Amino acid sequence: MKRILSLTAAAFTIVAASALAGDTPAPEGAEVYFINLADGDTVSAPVKVSFGLTGMGVAPAGTEKDKTGHHHLLIDRPPLGEGPDGAEELNQGIPADDHHKHFGGGQTEVMLDLAPGQHRLQLVMGDMNHVPHDPPVASEVITITVE
Repeated sequence: MKRILSLTAAAFTIVAASALAGDTPAPEGAEVYFINLADGDTVSAPVKVSFGLTGMGVAPAGTEKDKTGHHHLLIDRPPLGEGPDGAEELNQGIPADDHHKHFGGGQTEVMLDLAPGQHRLQLVMGDMNHVPHDPPVASEVITITVE
């Protein structure tokens, strides 16, 4: 019985690891972008950020459906795939913290209370497990100034 449980646990670990392996294919030509903000914009807080998407659909986190994903907003951090953990983050779930906002309910906009000053923003699509698609569907990084 212990051997069966050990084998079952090992199989579950392998399946879970493969689900987080960043191997969800991105639809060809898929693009994510900011609808209402552009690089260099000066805005007032709270900042409305509207997410645009072409070439794929939006589905809540946990939904397993081809050619879909959900939005993540990266704030004041290196571009996706760059920085000390850059290569690794392409194969892992995007964390949830002050620099990584999740929109796993399928949301396509947010009001952000950003402090005055410059802020870097990037949109990234994640699969059902919050892992970037392969290749990643990510916007250009934009810099905005909040007055």
